[in-house]
Amino acid sequence: MAGIFKAYDIRGTYPDQIHPELAARIATATVEILGARRLVVGRDMRESGPAMRDAVVEAIVAAGCDVIDIGRCSTPMSYWAVNTLQADGGIMITASHNPARYNGAKICSRGAAPVSYDTGIAEIERRCAAPASPPAAQRGRIEQRDLVDDYQRWLLGFIGEIKPFTLAIDTGNGMIGEFLPRLFAKLPCKVVPLFWEPDGRFPNHEPDPLKPENMRDVQAAVRQHHADLGIAFDGDGDRVMFTDEHGEIVPSDRITALLAGHFLSRSPGSTIIYDLRSSWIVSDEIRRAGGVPMESRVGHSFIKQSMRKTGSVFAGELSGHFYFRDAFFTDNAELAMLTVLSLLSQRNQPVSQVLAPYNRYFATGELNFHVEDKEACLAKLQREFADAEVAHLDGVTLRYQDWWCNVRPSNTEPVLRLNLEAKSTALRDQMLARVEALLGPRSTAAH
Repeated sequence: MAGIFKAYDIRGTYPDQIHPELAARIATATVEILGARRLVVGRDMRESGPAMRDAVVEAIVAAGCDVIDIGRCSTPMSYWAVNTLQADGGIMITASHNPARYNGAKICSRGAAPVSYDTGIAEIERRCAAPASPPAAQRGRIEQRDLVDDYQRWLLGFIGEIKPFTLAIDTGNGMIGEFLPRLFAKLPCKVVPLFWEPDGRFPNHEPDPLKPENMRDVQAAVRQHHADLGIAFDGDGDRVMFTDEHGEIVPSDRITALLAGHFLSRSPGSTIIYDLRSSWIVSDEIRRAGGVPMESRVGHSFIKQSMRKTGSVFAGELSGHFYFRDAFFTDNAELAMLTVLSLLSQRNQPVSQVLAPYNRYFATGELNFHVEDKEACLAKLQREFADAEVAHLDGVTLRYQDWWCNVRPSNTEPVLRLNLEAKSTALRDQMLARVEALLGPRSTAAH
């Protein structure tokens, strides 16, 4: 079990690290810590999914809790189901964007509030190592529901008119591809589909659009078909990334800045949350639109918690997670896509022109460094830049008037992650060289 109980979810290789027997223990513990009487269970397209689902469902009903089995779905759809069906929580069987040999679970409580390591996963881990609980005196019931049409009607209810764009969309053989034909049957767009057939072996590329190599197919399709926009989803459909009409990748903080203005026009003065890796342009645009910018630690559980506390209307992460108050403070990649299309329909400009005003700063993107002693390395960084304004919200952030950087330990891998931005390319490259000299050689670690 070592190492699979993570900051935001449970994830490991199948069947050595995670398997049906352990999945059953996780499900029983989830019923117990939530005091659940009714749980939603969904799964993605991984080949180990059916065996995991069977074990999870049996364990839940054996614990005396009812199951609403919504079948194959995206993670955002499972969150929606927990809220719409007023369940006590949900277990989404997925390993998100990880390679085919992985599986796991994302767990939420009532209202789709995330269960993180600090709010439940640590206790689930403890209970999984303890003797098994006896079955309940009365078994729960299983109800199977097909909610796709209802869910898509809910999504489409948020958006205005969408113009007949040409779109290249790569779902990486992940979960979203199963549902997009039904969604786009209701829209006037011409779509170039890439790898829409769900296939848990991921035969074309990993379903992780944050890695540039996984964006190459959609970039090529945009150029070949003269598309207006490229769109790529991750494996379980809670992250999305975009390209412009030239096939150039759009950093997700630019999308956060764009959507922040859109939501502030509807909810003036609202708080907009963004992760601390985001460009200065995000806080600039939030203030310009009359909103309140608020930095957050990286990770969906931290952002969702902050959104609930502040009533934030919208939040964005550099990794392609976009969160919506009207989606129960959860991340929803399909809603992000539809909102971007609706906004671009109003602007009547190519994506590159809409985003051009945001290209005022120059970032490195996220770089990984394999470091044996992370704490010593962070301390050395602070000594080297002792005159910086320092913050410790997540790792170490160093701020100057004309550049900043954040170095933080990964929650999932033995690496430090660096993001650095400056007011010129020359300064960016100069400061990157100084910081990189302290961190050592770059790693090729996945996100």
